Amino acid sequence: MTTNSASARYEGFGKDGKGHIWTKSGVLDAQPYGFNTRFEGKPGTNPEELIAAAHSACFTMALSFALAGAGHSDGQLDTEAKVTLEKDGDGFTVTKSALHLSAHVPGIGEDEFATIAAGAKANCPISKLLNCEISLDYDLKN
Repeated sequence: MTTNSASARYEGFGKDGKGHIWTKSGVLDAQPYGFNTRFEGKPGTNPEELIAAAHSACFTMALSFALAGAGHSDGQLDTEAKVTLEKDGDGFTVTKSALHLSAHVPGIGEDEFATIAAGAKANCPISKLLNCEISLDYDLKN
């Protein structure tokens, strides 16, 4: 079992509040976030961007290990995740994470790749965690 951590602080409330995020590893060290970074495009991050980063990284690693397990040892995987936040009554809900993968895997056929990629999506821990629609499309170059 592995446990990782992050923490957040929010000073002030609502639109006027300002937040900061820290990660155990130090990769994020007082990274700013708030209403303005989430909805107004100001510098900083937001929860959906962090979910997209986690989802794209987790899926890509899961696919890498699945390809290695199938005997493939060379190539490149580039994944972009787009996380959708929609108004839901008085609040908001993450409704979708759309993964777009560009893959270069020498010697793999389209059918084999599609099967391995679908398995990686189904077995990715972050995909399992998200309670939303998850779609995957890809461009394969071999």
